[in-house]
Amino acid sequence: MDLEYRYLLPENFAPGSRVWVYQSSRLFMLSEALELEEVLEQFSGSWRSHGAEVNGWAQLFFGQFLVIMADESSTTVSGCSTDASVRFVKETGAKYGVDFFNRTNMAFVVKDKIEQLPLNQLEYAWQNGFIQRDTLYFNNLVQTKEELEKKWIIPVKDSWLAARLAPFAH
Repeated sequence: MDLEYRYLLPENFAPGSRVWVYQSSRLFMLSEALELEEVLEQFSGSWRSHGAEVNGWAQLFFGQFLVIMADESSTTVSGCSTDASVRFVKETGAKYGVDFFNRTNMAFVVKDKIEQLPLNQLEYAWQNGFIQRDTLYFNNLVQTKEELEKKWIIPVKDSWLAARLAPFAH
């Protein structure tokens, strides 16, 4: 599985650009993803903060991760504009029948495929070798473009999960 995505990120956005990653509850079908591409472009092109245009960008990665980015070099993203983006994501989820807000589902690369695992099954998956220290994990808590580039897809051992799983190490 090709996990290279960095070349898709906007080159002209500052490393400190704010990032929000929303993981969908399912993989989008190709027809949905193509339609969503246009919707994301419309949203990012019309995103405003107190009337000023937000230098925004949005993309669907791997058919299930909605990434929204705002370069705040010229216009700061206000609470209202953040609310607008959350509203957009909720409306998009409702339109396609997906949940972008279930933070208890985590995504890993297992056998060359992205698999979702509920947090309450993490210990079981760890103890039974479904996930291991070097299993790649999608750290959707990244907050900047730089973190998205360097810390989004990382081994479990380099994530916040390592401390949680340490007592169950085999």
